[in-house]
Amino acid sequence: MAEAAPLAGLGLAALLLLAFAHLAGEVAEGETTGFDRAILLALRTAGDPTDPIGPRWFEEAMRDVTALGGFTILGLLTLASALFLAMTDKRRAALFLLAAVTSGMLLSTLLKMAFQRPRPDLVPHATEVFTASFPSGHAMLSAVVYLTLGALLARLQAGRAAKAFLIGLALAVTLLVGSSRVYLGVHWPTDVIAGWSVGAAWASLCWFVELRLQARGQVEQADPPALGEEAHPPEKAHPPEKAHPPEKAHAAG
Repeated sequence: MAEAAPLAGLGLAALLLLAFAHLAGEVAEGETTGFDRAILLALRTAGDPTDPIGPRWFEEAMRDVTALGGFTILGLLTLASALFLAMTDKRRAALFLLAAVTSGMLLSTLLKMAFQRPRPDLVPHATEVFTASFPSGHAMLSAVVYLTLGALLARLQAGRAAKAFLIGLALAVTLLVGSSRVYLGVHWPTDVIAGWSVGAAWASLCWFVELRLQARGQVEQADPPALGEEAHPPEKAHPPEKAHPPEKAHAAG
């Protein structure tokens, strides 16, 4: 069982990378153009591609959501988490977290430079953008950061419900950030799917490496008693045995 978790993480990373490679090939050949255009237009008011569907407050809410995947928010969150780990005597775990996120950001930049896909010109952009389109940096980096932190926090919990909540929350935020990029018209849907794929693959690979390093004692593990592990109830003290009264001395005959 101890070997199953790292191998599962490595296998998941391999599958996601294969999915990304397949999608990248389809995008390069122009096979996804119809799908991308249909989704973008479906999120716009019929007859007015400048107006996203839904009320104005929803559009503003999507801008708030998309900020959760921005460099500033993710950078601050990563630094705060690393600082907390360092303050709790897990300095090597803090360094590993910084390395995982920083390398993920570098990978995102390199992929964008390699593919150089233009941003969508089918609809107006509802927020400012500065880099190439494929893969979505917001989708990829939110997967790297939130899934890595979700897995890290889940390992510190004893109960299954708490673990499931943390992983589910990380997944939900990742999906919302990516979806907001399509809604705001700054990414093709396949940009976001590719970002999710390679970001989740990177997070899975980092999880695999972290588990291996923890098994070797090179990265600190959680301290279960200090983090709310269920303690075993103390054994009930047995009542002291009743002392037998001393036997009466028999008088000499």
